[in-house]
Amino acid sequence: MPRPSKYPEEFRRDAVELVRSSPGRTIREIGRELGVNHETLRNWVNVAKRAEQAGAGGGGSSERGGQVSADEREELRRLRKKVAELELEKEILRKAAQP
Repeated sequence: MPRPSKYPEEFRRDAVELVRSSPGRTIREIGRELGVNHETLRNWVNVAKRAEQAGAGGGGSSERGGQVSADEREELRRLRKKVAELELEKEILRKAAQP
């Protein structure tokens, strides 16, 4: 039986989004900042990429029906990056406040 993940799903999603929104930084650097092994982070990115490719195979409708514009995607990317940065700062502060 596989052991449960050490990291919550939301943390993994945010970490993947941080990797995607930081093209000038390596996965190793981001993993070090987050306290995650770089290979673990690389696996999360690959799993997310495969999931997106599998989801892209579905048909689309002529109306927007759940589709997001380029501006909305960019805003989502920016906001997710900001959330990931704030959560990282919160985690650092929480660890620093522990006795």
